Amino acid sequence: MLLLSHQSQICFIAIRLKITVWLTLTPSIYVPFRSVFYLFSLKPKCHGEIVVNEVSFVRKCIGADSSHGDLWGKLICTNFKVSFITHDALPMQRFQVANRLLGEHDVPLACVEQVVTVNDAKGKQKVLCSNQKLKFNPTELILYCKDFRIIRFRFDEAGPQSAKKVCDMTLTATCSGERVNGVDPGGGLQMPLFDRPSEWDREIKRTGAAEWRVCSINEGYIVSSSLPEYFVVPVSLADQDLKQYLCFFTAHRIPLWCWNHPNGSALVRMASISDPLQQRKLDQRICSAITKSHPQRSDVLKSDLDKNLPNIQDIQAAFVKVRQICVIEPFEESEEKWLSSMESSRWLEYVRAFLKHSAEVVYLLEGKHVSVILQEEEDRDLSCVVSSLVQLMLDPHFRSLTGFQSLVQKEWVMAGHRFLDRCNHLKKNDKEESPLFQLFLDCVWQIINQYPAAFEFTETYLTVLSDSMWIPVFSTFLFNCPQQRTENSMDFAKSKCIPVGEKALRFPPVWDWSQQFTPKDQALFNNPMYVGKGATCVQNGAVKSFRRTKKNYSSTLRGMPSSLRNILMDGHDSFTLTRRNSLVSRLKPDFSQIREVVESPTERFFRDWVSRPADLQGMLIPQLLPSHLALWRLYFLRWVPEASIPKGGPVTAYHKLSQLADEVEKLQSQLRQYKGATPASTPTSTPSAPPSDHSRMYFKAGSTHEPSSTPEYLSSSFPFSPVGNMCRRSILGTPLSKFLNGAKIWLSTETLANEAL
Repeated sequence: MLLLSHQSQICFIAIRLKITVWLTLTPSIYVPFRSVFYLFSLKPKCHGEIVVNEVSFVRKCIGADSSHGDLWGKLICTNFKVSFITHDALPMQRFQVANRLLGEHDVPLACVEQVVTVNDAKGKQKVLCSNQKLKFNPTELILYCKDFRIIRFRFDEAGPQSAKKVCDMTLTATCSGERVNGVDPGGGLQMPLFDRPSEWDREIKRTGAAEWRVCSINEGYIVSSSLPEYFVVPVSLADQDLKQYLCFFTAHRIPLWCWNHPNGSALVRMASISDPLQQRKLDQRICSAITKSHPQRSDVLKSDLDKNLPNIQDIQAAFVKVRQICVIEPFEESEEKWLSSMESSRWLEYVRAFLKHSAEVVYLLEGKHVSVILQEEEDRDLSCVVSSLVQLMLDPHFRSLTGFQSLVQKEWVMAGHRFLDRCNHLKKNDKEESPLFQLFLDCVWQIINQYPAAFEFTETYLTVLSDSMWIPVFSTFLFNCPQQRTENSMDFAKSKCIPVGEKALRFPPVWDWSQQFTPKDQALFNNPMYVGKGATCVQNGAVKSFRRTKKNYSSTLRGMPSSLRNILMDGHDSFTLTRRNSLVSRLKPDFSQIREVVESPTERFFRDWVSRPADLQGMLIPQLLPSHLALWRLYFLRWVPEASIPKGGPVTAYHKLSQLADEVEKLQSQLRQYKGATPASTPTSTPSAPPSDHSRMYFKAGSTHEPSSTPEYLSSSFPFSPVGNMCRRSILGTPLSKFLNGAKIWLSTETLANEAL
């Protein structure tokens, strides 16, 4: 056992936070997942997670103005997370959603954005890197997290006698004969993973894409490292032709089928053609093949996303500014100034740009009956956002929970989005980092906010899905492409002598939510207002089910006011978005300058769309005026105590609607039993028997004799708690402006040590 001085303990803990991020993502020593339910308890088990170091008598800061309410306990750093173990209880603790992999005070190492140490006496602070040592005695440790938390620990009372243990760095796992590290392909999941031809075949049949086929030329990843092994192409394109075209596309990413409209129009995505001499000839061949796949031999239009949408650097810069506004800067400023700051970040502007462009693609597919090709340099970033949003707007299947997960799996995971680089899990290249998936989820939330009854899932589900990106356990967000995901799984299996057999071993996908949450907490994903394909209703005493027919599939919904007609499509019928350098002026229209113009086909299409009654199982187009877009409060402000509304916010409506939905479910069940029972078999009431609980709602209907009231523990941050997860007092000792504006690329963080508090 090696004992270190107190200052060395704290320094070592802080530095290890960054080092072990890389360790946990290294395939050869990756944490095995034989039993995720036992792996990450408060005290690590011997199934792969090990304690790196620990220190006692640590104070976790809770109060914003004083030490009143702070928690005392032990700080532990493992190869997976930072844990704080305390016997104290937080107020309103019972309403916080519980994660089976993480304790209430745990932070996954991959979620740590920055580690800052502070010394009060010497007035020094430092942003730590893994290859540097502290030259002062830290009294405070601050963790800036990617999920917008700021967590602060103080070491005022932790003396030399509380020396920490230094544990062995080798991760030797004890594996039994049970299956380890994941699940069987598709085991327990009621959704396709799109890693086999049969699942693509089912999607082809579901969408009626009769003139498209599954292609297997990339089986074994022999032609492209970023494409999936199986994908869909036009029937008229032979494998031999595709192999000839491969070398002319960036990264060999030939056109990929995404989705088919019932009218025959197809949504396709592809990388740019790298050889200018082959540009025109290949465009003609690809467009001709797509045209032949259309029943009416309709035209094909191409959208260049690189020219029409913000780039990944712009999106990252906007996200950093939002973090500063929501987390770092004082929240006591006036509402007008705060909204002005939010507008200047351009985040909502970019959200609107992607929604707007997706709406234009929807118009082409739905209104003009033409196929659309989404073209991007490598077809792995912006196209993921747009293709997913287009399908979400047009296909109600993707608004169910299972359908939405299959959409992400198809258009992000299997299509080769660079999750490893864009999330910057390995901290290798900050210039590659960009929150494209968060941007997509924000766009989805905007549509849900306008059409809440059209989606089976809630904003809590979207928030939890985003948080899961920073838990380095799930393969969904760990790798850049399917090949990398497969190779790492195989390498891990070989290193642990795990028999693979016929079915490929997997790291567990995020879609098996039972690994993180109990059925009770998973009920928070369910939207009580959802009007789905099979949603039941009662009409004239009879239980009926809502069914979508092909006739009303394309019927439109009410959406934008008539004043938006000239704004959504920029007043003309051409399929273009503004260039980035003029995006601000075009996305902020001056209503005083709107003039009466001749109505274009685009405007006529959306005017007709507005005039029709709502159909929640039809096409959805979000309202796109700046006033219609809002900040996603639950995601951006959930850890800010000042922004929390006790017994207020959307959760109050969710609470009441859940109770009503639960009551309706019980009444429907009783009605079905009554209609199906014969007089001799009519069930009798048994008050002593425990009632069966088949409700999918988090909040259950109360007794009719005891009217329910809003629980005291509900707030606008539900089911997340700002208490204990955010402390603004920490900003006094930290150069946060530099932290946000370039601390990650400083040549030497020693310059911070010379700055006064």
